[in-house]
Amino acid sequence: MKNPRSIAFLLLPALLAPALTGCFGGLKTLKVVDYTDQRVGDLSLTKKVTGKKDFLFFSTTKMGIFLEGNLQGTITDYQGNPIEGVTVKVLPDAGRSKTGASENVADEFAGAEENANAAINLSFAPGITDTQGLYKIHFALPVVDNEVDVRGKLVYNPGWEQQKLNLGKTYEPQQKESPFRLYYNLDTGFLAVAEGIRKIIVQPVGEGRGRMQSLPGAKGPEPARPAGGTSAPAGDAAAGKAEEDLFKGFDFGQ
Repeated sequence: MKNPRSIAFLLLPALLAPALTGCFGGLKTLKVVDYTDQRVGDLSLTKKVTGKKDFLFFSTTKMGIFLEGNLQGTITDYQGNPIEGVTVKVLPDAGRSKTGASENVADEFAGAEENANAAINLSFAPGITDTQGLYKIHFALPVVDNEVDVRGKLVYNPGWEQQKLNLGKTYEPQQKESPFRLYYNLDTGFLAVAEGIRKIIVQPVGEGRGRMQSLPGAKGPEPARPAGGTSAPAGDAAAGKAEEDLFKGFDFGQ
């Protein structure tokens, strides 16, 4: 007669097989309803080890589902010329992100939830613009409760002050940072990126007489005068006043 303990060891794998099959089964088909206007691209779902799960006689690795992709944009000067070599970073706000929450998380995503803050901090790779001015920030974010909901801010060329001090020249961005929120729902495929309140700069124009009073506000910088002391055409001067320098405060000609 066989030992009861030996029978238990033989039956245990058979009893646990369905549960293990569910844990390590295939991923859902990636469905995307894109509301980002191509701000996010190259999306995919992957499984990653997020920890260990202990059973009575053995332990297994915990797996979590992660959404991977690229957050992308372009950097130019105020004339629309692409600028190469500008760094853009993401600083996530883990305290306001659902991926950093610790309540009502399904057991299969518990490992991702426990390590959510570390995963977010390590999963945004800085983007550097190429010759076309395009940057791509690669991310890998844990899916919690079938959702990805991350908030933070984009920081543009964060080391420009240090570069100016060390090298004597740099690109100073007009907008140093901007808030953003990245949301994705695994069931509906809804994908959206919101970038907070946008700051638009205007200047007063068309000062007249009579009932039209001078408008408050500061005007933009005067356009550079052409060499030889000749004045620029009136149309070009007006266009130069209306444009705002995105990357100001640099001079590579000296």
